[in-house]
Amino acid sequence: MKFLTKKSLGQNFLINEKILNLIVDLGEIKNTDSVLEVGPGTGNLTEKILNKNPKNLFVIEKDKRLISHLNNKFKKNINLYHEDILEFSYKNLIDKKLIIYGNLPYNISTQILVSWIRLDKLSNFCKKFILLFQKEVADRIIAEENSKNFGRLSILASWKMNVKKIIDIEAESFRPSPKVKSSLLTFEPKKKYLNLKSSSLEHITNIFFNQRRKMIKKPLNILFKNSDEIVNYLNLNLNLRPQNLTKETYYKICEFYEKLIN
Repeated sequence: MKFLTKKSLGQNFLINEKILNLIVDLGEIKNTDSVLEVGPGTGNLTEKILNKNPKNLFVIEKDKRLISHLNNKFKKNINLYHEDILEFSYKNLIDKKLIIYGNLPYNISTQILVSWIRLDKLSNFCKKFILLFQKEVADRIIAEENSKNFGRLSILASWKMNVKKIIDIEAESFRPSPKVKSSLLTFEPKKKYLNLKSSSLEHITNIFFNQRRKMIKKPLNILFKNSDEIVNYLNLNLNLRPQNLTKETYYKICEFYEKLIN
């Protein structure tokens, strides 16, 4: 069955069998696992996930037309939610240690990722994310310091998760073909990470990377009344720019900031 995709929902359905098989295999699904798939589209990956016999398969789809198709195709083999992923409540799934798959809509992919990072006890919620992003976004997620792509996304993602790039995917692997390449990434939640508030880390990285071309003295003065204290504490070089600081330095700046505001 063919569907006219909705540009407003960022729909590009993955049709490459080789890539689909690679994606499903990355989850290493066992019959005791619960799986969540975000944006299943016409169910190409859904079918392959079901072939791995997970304990449960939860599926979230916003497009009403596809809901009917998925219901007819998979009957009672999936737990289907007709909802917007950005408004979805994970209340009943929070301790499932899910394996999460997602060919995320390009227009809201970073919002979805950040919404997951904000969750408490992330390792109880999910043991592995296998996600597709626009390559440009993926490059920002995996970027290291001293590179042009390094910024908020790489700092936030690495705070709670170990991120790995698997492969770039050509536009021809999708229908309709997008104008850009995609990248496949995996994320494994860390069991130990610095206990910070996501709102604080988001605020701090916003301040720094809104001043990306400025030396770090300016964002530090915005954040701290007495910036000399944090400069001395972390032995910061004020001639550096935001992209030159390590991720760990941002986490320590955030920890220091939270002590001052609490």
